[in-house]
Amino acid sequence: MARRYDTNDATDRVTGLREAASAVRRGELVVLPTDTVYGIGADAFSGDAVADLLAAKGRGRTMPTPVLIGSPNTLHGLVTDFSEQAWELVDAFWPGALTLVARHQPSLQWDLGDTRGTVAVRMPLHPVAIELLTEFGPMAVSSANLTGHPAPETCDAAREMLGDSVSVYLDGGPTPGIVPSSIVDVSREKPVLLREGALSPEELRKVVPDLEVAN
Repeated sequence: MARRYDTNDATDRVTGLREAASAVRRGELVVLPTDTVYGIGADAFSGDAVADLLAAKGRGRTMPTPVLIGSPNTLHGLVTDFSEQAWELVDAFWPGALTLVARHQPSLQWDLGDTRGTVAVRMPLHPVAIELLTEFGPMAVSSANLTGHPAPETCDAAREMLGDSVSVYLDGGPTPGIVPSSIVDVSREKPVLLREGALSPEELRKVVPDLEVAN
């Protein structure tokens, strides 16, 4: 039976974060609020847990799961060939609605889907998400919806779709909005905007003037 915790209540928040971290350590799934929409999360280093996440969403391996982190410092252990421009984007827009696609460390033992040697990574601007990521570490997190359905702005909407496939729901109230993060590929010679979301090309070019936009 899924457990739900109101993170706007101080006592519930402490208990919920502890239970969520424990659930992820056991290879189970959790739902958490972010600065865009609610996300469904799992241990990024457990192939079985990531497979369960994809199955819960009805999503295939051709759409790999992004990874959320609680601090930019975590990047040092996850990515390689991270350019100066990439760090400038991190400094300017993290925590926030910017996802960076970078080459991951070849030594990492994870299976996020068909990533072709890259990982999409973000540090969200939400206190509950940051606390959980700081407590547990990097998590594979995707929007908490069934594939083809709208991404949920409330915990109720996430639970209606995912039910008991999730062990712990962290209810932080409605999320700020449904605009997704912008995605920039920094694994190439020049940064490329793959998806325009909360950040426009103009905003990004203030930091990386040679940003290209994918067709």
